[in-house]
This record gives sequence, structure tokens and C-alpha cells, in this order.
Amino acid sequence: MTDEIKALYEQWLENAVEDEDLQVELKSIAGDDDAILDRFYRNLEFGTGGLRGVIGAGAYRMNIYTVRRATQGLADYVNGDFKNGSVAISYDSRIKSDVFAKEAARVLVANGIKVYLYKELMPTPMLSWAVRYFGTSAGIMVTASHNPSKYNGYKAYGADGCQITLDVANTVIGKINSVPMFGGAKVADFDEAVKNGMIEYIGQECIDAYLAKVREQGIHTDLVAESGLKVVYTPLNGTGNKPVRKILDLIGVKEVTVVPEQENPDGNFPTCPFPNPEIKEALAYGLKLCETVKPDLLLATDPDCDRVGIAVPSPEGDYVLFSGNEVGALLMEYICNERKALGTMPEKPVAVKTIVSTDICTKIAEEFGVELRNVLTGFKFIGEQIGLLEADGEADRYIFGFEESYGYLAGSYVRDKDAVVASMLICEMAAFYRTKGISLLEAREKMYAKYGNYKHSQESFVCEGASGMQRMQEIMSNLRKNVPAEIGGLKVEKFGDYLASEEKCIKCGKVTPIDLPKSDVLAFRLEQDASVIIRPSGTEPKIKAYYTTIGATPEAAEAQEKTIAESFKKILGF
Repeated sequence: MTDEIKALYEQWLENAVEDEDLQVELKSIAGDDDAILDRFYRNLEFGTGGLRGVIGAGAYRMNIYTVRRATQGLADYVNGDFKNGSVAISYDSRIKSDVFAKEAARVLVANGIKVYLYKELMPTPMLSWAVRYFGTSAGIMVTASHNPSKYNGYKAYGADGCQITLDVANTVIGKINSVPMFGGAKVADFDEAVKNGMIEYIGQECIDAYLAKVREQGIHTDLVAESGLKVVYTPLNGTGNKPVRKILDLIGVKEVTVVPEQENPDGNFPTCPFPNPEIKEALAYGLKLCETVKPDLLLATDPDCDRVGIAVPSPEGDYVLFSGNEVGALLMEYICNERKALGTMPEKPVAVKTIVSTDICTKIAEEFGVELRNVLTGFKFIGEQIGLLEADGEADRYIFGFEESYGYLAGSYVRDKDAVVASMLICEMAAFYRTKGISLLEAREKMYAKYGNYKHSQESFVCEGASGMQRMQEIMSNLRKNVPAEIGGLKVEKFGDYLASEEKCIKCGKVTPIDLPKSDVLAFRLEQDASVIIRPSGTEPKIKAYYTTIGATPEAAEAQEKTIAESFKKILGF
């Protein structure tokens, strides 16, 4: 352990005295060089979306001091760019989320910035809504999304209700870096700020207005009540319980059974170590309940309720999980088909997806005359496209956006993925098809029969600890220098480097510009329309690989996907 790290540890022992939990932790690791190094070898960085890290003591942890420091930087940005600045704040069910939300509010108020704060935990999309509803300068959502319980985080939003842009993030980061960890952030008394109106609790009228906007995105909500749709729902101990159940009730879904063990907020997530609807284990309790209830649909929202996963019954009597790509494609096809049939499709409609999401949507867009825009990974880039349309007075052209990681949004009322509206539309879609004698499983089969048997999967490679970041950088650097000739027996035909903003044809050498913001993403376009895309996560210590194959049959596509995944894993050295 270096003298610098030791000095930091001693500084925290002396100054981190306002949270007894931190003192207990710091004293417990005395003499443990590895434990001290892990907490102090770097600062918890404010990335493009904000903070995310393990809860605990140290510069590389989520605690009241790292939250205050980040918020002071955000406050300096707000005061520098806005007169009479204000910020909306929401938080989820995670450990200390309410504490961190209040600490952020205290710092903002101390800097003369008014705060609008929800009285209780609320989903991420409702933070985006509050920013737009109150016209605030920025927003803060305290959440670590779907990470394990030891994590918490902090997403920063701009005045448009979208996560802050790269330029704004860089500005905020610059201001944060000038703030000392101790004594650098101004802090006001919370109760006094409530009394004098500088902290205003968000009332029911804001929540009702949000739910009304969500309901407006329905297409056939009038059919839901008569369909007899039966749903099992789990909020995974997060924020979705009240708003999702409320919107389902409003559209006429009366038979909703909530998984009792996962109904109430609990940041320990005792029934699922990874509260992530992408992971089957997180849905185990819901799937078990389905054996008794026999619903038409299982819905599962993540802790901050911006993503939703589903499972549907099969003819064999079990329940089949749908991927985010499948749900996104089904919703896009449903929205396009039904809005066209009803004559409500706007002129020059626009849909948006991320570059790692399914290309089946390209064919769906062509079928319905929709402009499909591809953006970088991260829903803020989808929100950015909505903002560009709004700036031109054409927000109504936007009909749908999604990312493969279970994030969907119809309508421009918020600028982030919204599991409340997605849950509503999924139920509506299921009810609509049910009235036509079609199950969601059959709807999926029909979609693949029409557009092609696409298989998509995503694999994460964990790189934790002080050496993890270095390993991720080495992997990406090596792939750039040594582009594989083939992956899984399929030749690499094109290599795209989104950091260099160019795609190169391997055979002819032609280079084509990539007209997207620079990002540490590599794309390998293979024979037979297969592809592999890889990127380091912006919020977690892992590298993510995305595989796409298309086969003559679903089984052929899956077999080829497995071959490609095994081959690429060896190339990465895992």
C-alpha cells in the first residue's frame, strides 16, 4: 500500500464521522492493505450517466461524501447555466437511496437551488417526468438499476428530462474534480429547507398527470377489460408496485396477482441476488406462482422500474421467457400495424433503437414506411432523438424506441425507458391478440416466419478490482490491433470502430464514416448477416458482447449463435 493510499485512509478515518456505518467499516479494515486499496485506489467517477458503485466507506464507494461531492459539481453547473435553478429528485428501494436523495437535496439547497422531491420512492421515468412537469434545470435519480444489493448509484438528468449529454457530463465532471471530498460541498439543514419552501415535496397531481400521459399511449385499451387477461406481476422489491398496478387497473386488467415475496420495497433483494428481469433466476418466484395462478402473462420490472421482462405460457404448460429484442420487435410491429389500421400513424413516423438491438426492426420499419434511427447504447441517445424531433416541432413523429436490455418507450412525455408504459402496452398487446385467438407465443412465431429467424444473445465478462479496468482496456486495444479473420467459422466482412468513427470493409479496404458520437464500441459484421458487437460497460466492471445470427430455422440460428459465442470467448481469453 502506497503512502498516498494510506494518507487517504487516515483522512477518511478522521473526517467521515457523520455516518456511523462508515466509521465501523473503516475501523474493521485497519491493517488490511487489499481492502483499503480497493476503496481508495481511485475516486468513484461521475461518468456520462452519473455515479454507480458499491455502498460503503472510501473514495471508490457510494456514500454521503461521494454523493455530496458529485452534487456540488452538479450544483455549480446549474448555477453557471441557469438563473433561479431547480432540480427534481427521485429514488428507488435500494439501501440508503432515501439518505442519498436527501443529502443531494441538502447540497442543492445550500447552493440556492430549489428542489422538488418525491415523498416516497418512485421509478426512474417518473423522475424524467418530474423534470419536464416542473420545468427544472436538472434531475437526479438515486438508483443502481438492476445491480446487486451492495450497489447504489445516481443518474443525472438535463432540463429536457433526458440523461445529461456527453458535453454536459464533461462540464459537470470538471466541476466535481475541483471539489474537495471533505468540506468542499455546501450542506443545508434538510428540515429547515422543507419549512422555507426550498425543498418542495411532489404532490399527487404530478403523479396523476404522469399516469394520464402513460394511458394516452394506449391503442386498444378499450379491449383489455373484455379480454379477461390474467397477469402475475413482480416489482422485484422495487418501485414499480404502485404505478404499474395502478395503470393496469386503469386500462381494465383486473386479475393481477403480485408475487408476495417481491411486492414490498427491500434493497436487500432477498429472493434474487441480481434483481434483473433479464436473468431467469430473478423471475423464479414469479414463475413458481404461475404454476398455481396460470396467468396469460408474467410481468417483472426492475428496482427502478425502467425495464420490464415477460414470460408467457407454452402449449406444454410451462412458461417461456421472451428476450428484450423479441418484446421490442413485437411492440414495434403491433404499434405500427394497429396505428396504421386506425389511421393514427403520423406522417414520416420515426422509431429508434440502439446499435446492439435487433435488426429485425429494419424489416418491420420497411414494411410500414417508418424511418428507423440507430443510436449508441444507452437510452439517453434515444431520448436525444426525441428531443431533436421536438426542437423541430415534430415530436409526434416519434412512435417507439427500445433497447435490447428490456427498455421501451412509446410517446415523448418522458425521455427515458419506462416500464410503466411498457407494462401497459405489453398487456394491451396480449389482450388484443387474445381477442383474435392468438397468443403472444404465436405472434412471435408469425413475426419470425415473416421477417426471418433472428437469434440474439448477450454475454458479460466480469473484470473486477483494481486490475479490471486495465484488462478491459487491453482487450479492446488488442481487438483493434488484431482484428480476427473469422469468428465461429464465419469470415469477418466489415470491422466497425466507433471510437475511430469508421467502418472498414475487410475485403476491399473501403472505409465508411460512422456518423455517431465517438464511443468505445467495436462491431464485427460476419458472413450470413451475423454479427458480434463488444463494448465495456459504462456502469459496471464488465465487458459486454452481443451476438446476432439469422437461420433457416430458429434451431439453426441458435446453433450458429452458440458457435460464434464460444469462438469469441476464446478470442477474448476468457
